[in-house]
Amino acid sequence: MGVNVISVFRLGVVDYEEALRLQEELAAARARGAMGDALLLLEHPPVITVGRGGGEEDVLVSPEFLAQQGIRVVPTDRGGRATYHGPGQLVAYPILRLPDEDLYAYVWRLEEVAIRTLRAYGLRAGRLEGHPGVWVNGRKIAAIGISVRDGVTRHGLALNIAPNMAHFDLFIPCGLRDRGVTSMERELGYAPVWAEVADGFVRAFGEVFGCRMEEKGLAALYRDAGSEQPSWLWRRIPVEGEEAVGRVERLLSDLGLHTVCQEALCPNLPECFGQGTATFMILGDTCTRNCHFCAVKKGRPQPPDPEEPERVAEAAVRLHLQHVVVTSVTRDDLPDGGAGSFAATVRAVRRRLPGARVEVLIPDFRGSLAALETVLDAGPDVVNHNVETVPRLYPVIRPQADYRRSLGILSWVKARSPQTATKSGLMLGLGERAAEVLQVLYDLREAGCDLLTLGQYLQPTERQSPVARYISPEEFAEYRAKAEAMGFRGVAAGPLVRSSYQAGRLTSLS
Repeated sequence: MGVNVISVFRLGVVDYEEALRLQEELAAARARGAMGDALLLLEHPPVITVGRGGGEEDVLVSPEFLAQQGIRVVPTDRGGRATYHGPGQLVAYPILRLPDEDLYAYVWRLEEVAIRTLRAYGLRAGRLEGHPGVWVNGRKIAAIGISVRDGVTRHGLALNIAPNMAHFDLFIPCGLRDRGVTSMERELGYAPVWAEVADGFVRAFGEVFGCRMEEKGLAALYRDAGSEQPSWLWRRIPVEGEEAVGRVERLLSDLGLHTVCQEALCPNLPECFGQGTATFMILGDTCTRNCHFCAVKKGRPQPPDPEEPERVAEAAVRLHLQHVVVTSVTRDDLPDGGAGSFAATVRAVRRRLPGARVEVLIPDFRGSLAALETVLDAGPDVVNHNVETVPRLYPVIRPQADYRRSLGILSWVKARSPQTATKSGLMLGLGERAAEVLQVLYDLREAGCDLLTLGQYLQPTERQSPVARYISPEEFAEYRAKAEAMGFRGVAAGPLVRSSYQAGRLTSLS
């Protein structure tokens, strides 16, 4: 293939759609000759992807059950049918120029890389005629699905090191009903270290493709991609953090809980899960509103689960949390907007963790003071309600919300319970002006708001509003200084700050 050097980037845990966007940018840069060949190594949160060959019919359980397990179904443009990605897999996305577009030779080489990687662990892996991928004892251990556009490859290979094998029972992998799936952990009797398997994979890749592998950092990746996203938005976590992410995801799946971290595609998920923290999202995963900044699913929600508050408390106990954050989708379909579920969750956590602080991030309850009273009577330490953006942008960004109503919520809570800390936040980069931001900060202080978060808006998917501008870390620092001068007792401001990011630390300042 005439390849001399392949740049290797280890990205940690990356959401599937974000990785897909990155591949598109890199492939476009490779096609126009702006960069050389690259190999991306990463893991994904749990997701079933459906290729061009179909596969949605191969999913054996309901969307509601998958959501309870923390698994999403995402269509994609690679070849093949339904397959799975999740923690414990080594996912490899080569971005390579194929001069002759010899797909058969390319697939063979990818298979050979995995075969040699497995052989180093004493596993006799091989091919199965007519079925792309790598097999051990008649069971698939590595799936392959690729796409080529303008002579450049995307997608690639997923090698099962030690994923949650129960997730493979929820669908028919690759549409093969008579073939099983296995992992290195299952075959070896122990779980190999992800980083060591990745090291072996890189060595084998260099051997098979006849090239030199060169490890590079994220700054080089940003530069090569010519991405519109600035380099300060790139995040990754160390391998030990990746293992912690898997533990938290399995715990949430076992207890059938949702987190805003997962549902809203938060960029801080790897860091927070890696530290054993999460923001619990009660009342399901389906929102009754259609805000144009949010990736949470929209539609008709299921009735509230009366046992959910106790499961949240159990998760908080198992995670040894000292600061518990509870939020929800907006439930305009419920008479109390879900206030009763908030109150029950606060009380359940109080019973199980009497020494922990409890923060609630609430919707506006359509301005119902009775609903607010219900939540406040449960005794949360912090009541958080986000204004999200400047009032001029509400018709576009938050068409079903009201700026003055949101300010009124914060003002009422502070008047009703002066000892309760109040908190709010904005996303920047939606087209607001600096003077408008400062006016909002002034309005929040007038409403008695104690704590403030300011973060960069990032477009979660193509369905949401585009980013108007990326705010530099220096600008965020200026906003923070001005907010502190206004009298906010705690301010978190930065490109990747989110409403509940490091919430315990911010609350300790108040």
